[in-house]
Amino acid sequence: MSLFKQLLIAICLFLVVAFTGSFMVSLESSRTQYVNQLRSHAQDAATALALSLTPNIDDPAMVELLVSSIFDSGYYASIRVVDLSNDQTLVERSGSPAVSNVPDWFVKLIGLEPAGGDAIVSRGWEQAARVEVVSHPMFAIAKLWQSALGSLGWLLLCGAVSAALGALLLRRQLKPLDYMVQQSHAIARREFLSLPDLPRTPELRRVVQAMNQMVEKLKALFQEQAERSEKLRDESYQDALTGLANRRYFEMQLNARVSNPELASSGYLLLLRVKDLAGLNQRLGGQHTDELLKAVGQQLLRECARYPETLNMVTRVRGGEFAVLAPGLVHAEALQLAQHLDLALTSLHATGATDVAAVAYIGLAPFKFGDSPQAVLGLADQALAQAEGQGDSRWVCLDHSAPSTLGDDHHAWHRLLDQALNQRRFELYFQPVVASQDTALVLHYKVLSRLIDEQGQAIPAGRFLPWLERFGWAARLDRLMLEQVIEQMPAHQASLALNLSSATLTHPQALGKVLDILRAHSNLGSRLVLEIGEEQLPEQAKLEDLMRRLREIGFSLGLQHFGGRFSMIGNLARLGLAYLKIDGVYIRAIDRESDKRLFIEAIQRAAHSIDLPLIAERVETEGELAVIREMDIFGVQGQLVGEPRPWQ
Repeated sequence: MSLFKQLLIAICLFLVVAFTGSFMVSLESSRTQYVNQLRSHAQDAATALALSLTPNIDDPAMVELLVSSIFDSGYYASIRVVDLSNDQTLVERSGSPAVSNVPDWFVKLIGLEPAGGDAIVSRGWEQAARVEVVSHPMFAIAKLWQSALGSLGWLLLCGAVSAALGALLLRRQLKPLDYMVQQSHAIARREFLSLPDLPRTPELRRVVQAMNQMVEKLKALFQEQAERSEKLRDESYQDALTGLANRRYFEMQLNARVSNPELASSGYLLLLRVKDLAGLNQRLGGQHTDELLKAVGQQLLRECARYPETLNMVTRVRGGEFAVLAPGLVHAEALQLAQHLDLALTSLHATGATDVAAVAYIGLAPFKFGDSPQAVLGLADQALAQAEGQGDSRWVCLDHSAPSTLGDDHHAWHRLLDQALNQRRFELYFQPVVASQDTALVLHYKVLSRLIDEQGQAIPAGRFLPWLERFGWAARLDRLMLEQVIEQMPAHQASLALNLSSATLTHPQALGKVLDILRAHSNLGSRLVLEIGEEQLPEQAKLEDLMRRLREIGFSLGLQHFGGRFSMIGNLARLGLAYLKIDGVYIRAIDRESDKRLFIEAIQRAAHSIDLPLIAERVETEGELAVIREMDIFGVQGQLVGEPRPWQ
């Protein structure tokens, strides 16, 4: 029973006891008063009758007449005139009038007995007779009943008002306790809430202050861990001069794009080299050369902003060499990017930096799933060497020796994807996500999609997703997959995780349709987790609104591919995520690369402080799994523990 109910019941019991005691005391006082009044009433009647009978005591008719007149005019049980010489009754009148509108139980409860009085009738100096009068308590009982009803009604009214006011006062006084419960639940959801308005009650004020202090301490601890981890990540994967990603991060991403079947998208690698960096240092000085490299990096970011998939892939490899990994970029777009970048670098001369275009060259090389990272880099270096050797153009794009079947055919992809969406030619694949300490324990299954082409071959998502986004059909695929997953779930009891694209998250109509589907199947909320990629996260306000709407219909949200934007973990702490999946690029070869291990340990400390489960993606070797177990990561996903396959 809640404290509020206990206190309210205690107040009500106190009021009942107090009012019952007051009522009984009042009733007993009234009873005593009426007994005295009855006795006085009987004595007065006896005295008056005795005086009236004194001159007429020897006239029996007059005596009877006087007795009858007194008896009929009041509330008497009996009136008797007794001859004192022989104790014989001369006249007697008696009766028992009914007590109207008074229940018998009340009459018995009150126990009000008749009260009597007597007086002497004289004949000269001789006592002739005695008058005995007994008053009937009917009138007193009726008055007591009316008084009791009035007192009871008033006491009940006062009790009800007092209980209502007490309940309001208690609710107001105990409101900080309710907020502290919300604080506790928020901490369980990895949120940190403080009560700004302290209660006036000293005891509650101290409790709320202690709770706020604990919340602020946890928040500061988590923020400290997040800042430390972000600093460690910057030191490991960020170039100190330009603020771009460094060579280590570039190699991780390139390896992931050509080796991971789920990210198996073709694209282009762009290398930009500022030639004769040592000579520039001598001619311009170290400070101006650094400013030049920063300006080149900013131009790369500005031009790559037209292609969002390349924005997080701009890196400074070493010295004056920069690289841009552009998954999903087609040949025409790669040429356009090189031309725009060449013009942008030429414009640097007008800003006073230096004539960068005279010493900056660009090489482009395609890549696809299955390529060797060294081969892709070698092809890009070859393109860069050709660009440096020719005089008419400062950039060169080399063609891939083995293009894919569909290649960059815009119309072929449009026709294939449109037909597949209309005909639901997408097959669901399921990859198990297991506990790190017990790989036999399946936490959930990650839902992946495969496009079935006209020859019946399954095309991995990495190849067709960039085209879907290019055509604006990603939200259509989200709804189709969600419908197929919901159709699949009644056949088993396993938990599933389904990814949502940024197209669904950023378009209110598309998101509304998805939420309507989820609302119609809210009973599946405990077994279906929605996922969004780190690169797809909307603004914080929209993300919090999405989390609120999902919680209202019983679903939860997880974050995948996490690590590239670690600074945002402070905002994620307030969302109450189901889990956090660490990007596989930070897991690969973690048993051999200590910098990755330090970074993941920092993430683990930050996540552990808010009780947020971590899952490692793309675990492919026993060495990686051993390190993950040693760091006590909650779950693992990857080829080592289970490949994606259709549901059996």
